[in-house]
Amino acid sequence: MKAFIYPGQASQYVGMGQDLFETYTLAKERFAEANEILGYDLTDYCFNGPEEKLKQTYITQPAIFVHSCIVTELLAEKGLSADMAAGHSLGEYSALVAAGALAFRDALQLVKVRGRAMQEAGEKNPGTMAAIIGMDDSDVEALCAKASEAGIVQPANFNSPGQIVISGSEAGIARAVELAPEMGAKRAVPLVVGGAFHSPLMAGAQDELREAIETAPFRDARLPVYSNVRAEPVTAAAEIRELLNLQLTHPVRWTSCMLNMIRDGAEEFYEVGPGKVLTGLGRRIDRKKMPKSVDTVADIENIGA
Repeated sequence: MKAFIYPGQASQYVGMGQDLFETYTLAKERFAEANEILGYDLTDYCFNGPEEKLKQTYITQPAIFVHSCIVTELLAEKGLSADMAAGHSLGEYSALVAAGALAFRDALQLVKVRGRAMQEAGEKNPGTMAAIIGMDDSDVEALCAKASEAGIVQPANFNSPGQIVISGSEAGIARAVELAPEMGAKRAVPLVVGGAFHSPLMAGAQDELREAIETAPFRDARLPVYSNVRAEPVTAAAEIRELLNLQLTHPVRWTSCMLNMIRDGAEEFYEVGPGKVLTGLGRRIDRKKMPKSVDTVADIENIGA
């Protein structure tokens, strides 16, 4: 069985999607559609940057989403489709399009709202994130509980065994980074991010996004999507809505998503979209199930070669 996995923020790079645009009519059509929906020239930011602009949450999220959806469609034209899917944070929207739960246009409208709402929440309620290296899940949870005396802090991304990102207020994260070495971490690395994603500081964005999710025309998915919140497969439209509503303030259980797809029969993994972040994480989760990265024209043309 084949699993498609979709990247989230931090996978973007200047020049992303340009070779797809120059090679495939489908890519030109999707980028044109995206420019119209977004109200700005996404292609210019993707192809030319500057990097600082492309890193802005309200641009980053649509850029990665559009790129991932184009690659999914191009793979389908080559006869390669998924039996199950999952996406890391933003990538869950790409996975839902691949599973037929949302149309491209409708999902991009949600991503547009999500990116802007998260950026605004980060500006109104400043916070940050840090990577904790070399601690297991329960120890990181204990670290967050202890550091929360200084401010909000909780696990945000369970990315792979021994690599967990925490999120919260600047004071809470600073205290966690200070405590981490004495509680067993090999390293604690503050991250340069636009907000405390997947923490209670995103509650304002969650409220704004909830309204858009409730009115979006979801359908039951035709293949299982492993949700960030529960790491279990979901296909029912009502349940998809509920889990997307929770996603912004809850941790991404990526390690469990990958292991549960393997448990349920996934033999081949394809990282569909820009970069190789999830391929790197996959190497740490299960070396026998290394994802194949599908980003560029060359990657698409070499599938099955």
